[in-house]
Amino acid sequence: MLAKVLSGALNGIEAFPVDVEVDIAQGLPQFATVGLPEGAVRESKDRVKSAIKNAGYDFPTRRITINLAPADMKKEGTAYDLPMAIGILAAVGIVNNENLRKYVLIGELSLDGLVKPVRGTLPLAVAARHWQTQGLIVPWENAAEGAIVDALPVYGVRDLAEVVEFINGERALSPHQADHETDLAALPAGCDDFSEVRGQDHVKRALEVAAAGGHNLLMIGPPGSGKTMLARRLPTILPPLTFEEALETTKIHSIIGLLPKENALLNVRPFRSPHHTISDAGLIGGGAIPRPGEVSLANNGILFLDELPEFKKNVLEMLRQPLEDGHVTIARAATTLSFPATFMLVAAMNPCNCGFYGDSLRECSCTPVMIQRYRSRLSGPLLDRIDLHVEVPRVAHKDLADPTEAEPSSSIRDRVNAARRLQRERLARFGLHANAQMQARHIRKFCQVDEQGHQLLEMVTDRLGLSARSYARILKVARTIADLAGEENIRQPHLAEAVQYRGLDRKPM
Repeated sequence: MLAKVLSGALNGIEAFPVDVEVDIAQGLPQFATVGLPEGAVRESKDRVKSAIKNAGYDFPTRRITINLAPADMKKEGTAYDLPMAIGILAAVGIVNNENLRKYVLIGELSLDGLVKPVRGTLPLAVAARHWQTQGLIVPWENAAEGAIVDALPVYGVRDLAEVVEFINGERALSPHQADHETDLAALPAGCDDFSEVRGQDHVKRALEVAAAGGHNLLMIGPPGSGKTMLARRLPTILPPLTFEEALETTKIHSIIGLLPKENALLNVRPFRSPHHTISDAGLIGGGAIPRPGEVSLANNGILFLDELPEFKKNVLEMLRQPLEDGHVTIARAATTLSFPATFMLVAAMNPCNCGFYGDSLRECSCTPVMIQRYRSRLSGPLLDRIDLHVEVPRVAHKDLADPTEAEPSSSIRDRVNAARRLQRERLARFGLHANAQMQARHIRKFCQVDEQGHQLLEMVTDRLGLSARSYARILKVARTIADLAGEENIRQPHLAEAVQYRGLDRKPM
């Protein structure tokens, strides 16, 4: 007796179909799973056996062989429990084989027959649009996530018996309705706001420029000057996620298992803040079966690295490729996977070992050699890829005591949105949406400067010894500043402000 159940597996953030083939033959009782199953898949035989018995069905005491095809692709996770159990019941005639071919099944089984949630439902639902299927049967907790795609009916189930009765036509289930009314443009309730920040007007201006153009930003200042506080408020002035961006970001969080239960679709840009002890695989991604790292979890959002020089140098150097390309490619002997990694890098660091170099109140105890050694932990190529270097001084008492409320995030966000609209109109035909994504040919076309601007750039380039990449960054930031001002052409004041944001290109002493 043979039965086939259609399921799916993940390859990176994409899914591919998997045929769960169940054969029950005469012979001594045995349960074998083939098709490159990893540990959790091999262990499923014990869960499946107990779930079938506790759901009220007889488990066949014969030779059971389950093949997961294609057999040359590794299978991992617990999502095959449900299709295996249904396949066994179909092979013994309890489940209608004709109806079974209409659906894609995924789900983990508990020992009492309940269907538990699994990772990767959204990528599977996206891919299943192109398969020959009439619907998805998924755990109840994953139904809202799967229904986001709105291309196939998604049925949420709670236990094994419910699945059997539905496939046999003995029970009616309504497809889960996706909530497409999620307001992607709204700020999350109770979030931090720039109105709470006292002083630091020039830093807030730099954050506005960074948000408007999608630029990377580095803040340098003594402990307690507000670097982390400012960084955590940056998401409140970023443009809202588009549905396509939200879908891509949600897929990544889905396959890792980090999708919040209350949100089937992420409606705010991610803010990831890993500790400086993170490994290269944790930051970039990797593992025996490659998984996304923090740079991919921050896709379409912000990656905040506090105490930047404390990160391992080899880990920081790995950021160079995703900062340029917007994706991470992880190669293994058996497979090569690519994960999206289009993020804003926001970093913070002290100016020296003790943290008080240049401070107005505390005296620095570091020698010039110590300061140079501390800053040399950051390589020139990495700093070249950071568009804005901003000094964050200690906040004066008069600013802290000022009862006047500062400008709220909503007002800054309106200006950022206006600048982003200009950029989308200008760059849409190239497949870009922000100035930070411009390449050399786009810079030549859209970042032309007048004679005064050329003179300023020539003087600055000769004096600071800027690299070609730093020169391009200045032009892109100046383009963003002009967009914030609503001006079509880049003028000398825009260039002058952009140059001021290259602080680490100047000598520290």
